Amino acid sequence: MEEITLRRVTAADRQKVLDYKKEFLMNGDSLDGTAGLGAAESFEDWLSALSDNSNENTLRPGRVPASTCLAVRVTDGTLVGMIDIRHRLNDYLLRCGGHIGYSVRKSERRKGYAREMLGKALLICRELSIGRVLVTCDSHNEASEKTILANGGVLENEVPDGGRMTKRFWITVSAQE
Repeated sequence: MEEITLRRVTAADRQKVLDYKKEFLMNGDSLDGTAGLGAAESFEDWLSALSDNSNENTLRPGRVPASTCLAVRVTDGTLVGMIDIRHRLNDYLLRCGGHIGYSVRKSERRKGYAREMLGKALLICRELSIGRVLVTCDSHNEASEKTILANGGVLENEVPDGGRMTKRFWITVSAQE
């Protein structure tokens, strides 16, 4: 696996993000961890929502403060994944969504990027003073479960979410040194 960095989305990322979304839609994949990219009318609307939802004072209805980051390969600038770090939980996120959602584009899967992304996101959680981090996945998503376990996840339980079951894992993030 090549080195990646997590960074905030900017207007200059427009084409990378649109290509990412297109690849997911072409493959019939869900855009997890993208803070609503799949439902966004346009890149500009989505970017505006990210900005609003990054601040407690400008939150859109039904949202919690969040940091949405791109996972970009350092060597060539390829957008390999996205990750959404929610600074606190509402009732739904506590039950099924968790503090962190993420996705890796199909062409970059099985290379260790998800594990690296989650590890880097946990460092951000530590900076945000989130001591216990809830990460969830569909009960049939073995790759995501392995990613969560590799980052210290401990299974608490499985809960129904619509027509599927969601596994809930807690990760204890060590205090800053």
